[in-house]
Amino acid sequence: MRAVLTQAPVAALSPAPLPVRRQWLVFKQEPALAVRVALGVLGWALFLCAWQLLAAGLAASPLFPTPLAVLEALRTLFAERAFAADVFASLQRILVSFALAAAIALPLGVFTGAFPALGAVFSPMVAAFRYLPAPAFIPLLLMWLGTGDEQKIALLVLGVVWFLVTLVCDVVRQTPTDFIETARTLGASRRTVLWTVVVPASLPGIVDACRQMLAVSWTYLVIAEIVAATDGIGAMMMRARRFVHVDEIMAGILVIGLLGLACDLLFHGLHWLAFPYLRRRCRG
Repeated sequence: MRAVLTQAPVAALSPAPLPVRRQWLVFKQEPALAVRVALGVLGWALFLCAWQLLAAGLAASPLFPTPLAVLEALRTLFAERAFAADVFASLQRILVSFALAAAIALPLGVFTGAFPALGAVFSPMVAAFRYLPAPAFIPLLLMWLGTGDEQKIALLVLGVVWFLVTLVCDVVRQTPTDFIETARTLGASRRTVLWTVVVPASLPGIVDACRQMLAVSWTYLVIAEIVAATDGIGAMMMRARRFVHVDEIMAGILVIGLLGLACDLLFHGLHWLAFPYLRRRCRG
């Protein structure tokens, strides 16, 4: 009885457990899909509101149009200026140039990453070319290839190929050594190890590298199309600059961003479909 009486006040004075606070910023924890979509919409809404307020604060200056004015310019471009043909021309240049860059960079990156002896031969040259700005080659490309699409595609290739080689090489070098040694212990030849171990293990990282460098290719598009171009998004923006149509210039920037986002989503979809085992690993 005495023990009960002595313990009762202690239990009465003990603090109640504090409610667990919901944390929004947690390291390495992905939010739910609905939350991510809502946060993405919120981010764009804040950006558009800030744009609208800033444009209104500049007393409706023609040098800084509102979002609605840019959308109206975009509608006019597609409805009255045949802007769809310019978009198609730019998209064609991007796809052709990136296909050529990938055809060069993927084999070179795989071989230099898989075999250190080849890496010792090509890596110093690739590292040096990475620091050369692609626009610096414009005078040479104009003299060698003229003012046609060949010059623009070559410039886009030079803008991404060396970085893509480096990224692919780094991905291939991360192939676990245990995989290679196990295959060699089982009697696999060098070619078999390359195509059945190294390449499959590196494919997810290679797809991610291509996705990143395709975004860089879009950043070089306007530079490629401002020199002696008669069609394309960059050519339209240069024509708009002559008449100080800032809304059309911003509309062109908006189209480039949307096309780049569409390409990024396509690569995400390819990654999701081609590597289902990574989805299962993330769920586990």
